[in-house]
Amino acid sequence: MSRFEGQVAIITGGALGIGGATAQKLASQGASIFIADIDDAAAAENVERIEGAGGTASASHIDVAKSDDIARMVSEAVDRYGRLDILVQNAFGVIAGESRIHGSATTVDESDWDYGFDVLLKALYLGAKHAIPHMKASGGGNIINLASVHSLLQEPGMLVYEAAKAGVVGLTRQMATEYGPDDIRVNAIAPGHIVSEGLAKMWEDNPDGLAFFAEQYPVRRTGTPDDIANGIAFLCSGEASFITGHTLAIDGGLTVQLQETFGLRQAKYAREHPDRRLPG
Repeated sequence: MSRFEGQVAIITGGALGIGGATAQKLASQGASIFIADIDDAAAAENVERIEGAGGTASASHIDVAKSDDIARMVSEAVDRYGRLDILVQNAFGVIAGESRIHGSATTVDESDWDYGFDVLLKALYLGAKHAIPHMKASGGGNIINLASVHSLLQEPGMLVYEAAKAGVVGLTRQMATEYGPDDIRVNAIAPGHIVSEGLAKMWEDNPDGLAFFAEQYPVRRTGTPDDIANGIAFLCSGEASFITGHTLAIDGGLTVQLQETFGLRQAKYAREHPDRRLPG
């Protein structure tokens, strides 16, 4: 029997990147997948990819910045498949790269703070709010919240993103405490720099920047979406049945280093390449 045979999983942001790889991974191990994404074309392509490999999947246009969409997401998935066992809350799209949420406490606009928290944190609360009753009806379940190494490490100009991602860690721990008695485990993943489809295109124009970035990791490479999908599949499996409230850093060892050294290297790169900004 496959690892997730008979289980149903919602993957927000499940068209591409980490979400896309996670949808494929869980489907390959027997789960029925509901992809919630704003990129309809990419979501449809991932559904075709999953079905072509013998899996079961469907997709719906969902904007996690809208509370009505999140409620509809859960009801559509349950209506289609009859139950809900896994919720992977990955959707935050390109928000980390949006200049509107960059800045400090004195420069970020209040409306941009609200927007950032709606997508990065409030959406996760709402996803759990609507999903948990169905998980209880199924006898338990798993929620995976995507945090970031930016939950643990800070960078100037990233107030909104880092505050919200730190909030994801707290949200995860609280919900694990709250719903553990219902056999619902809640964990988070803190990815390092993951080269998804969009970032791969960006790095094509700056290969020396990617090489520099890889050198900052003890394993001397950056991550792939499959690296994170593998961790999510483990945390959702019975092999992780005694793990809840945990934030798993899948970051090639980035967060175990002395960050002063990393910061000095970043500063040196910035001086040598003033026209190129390294992403987190």
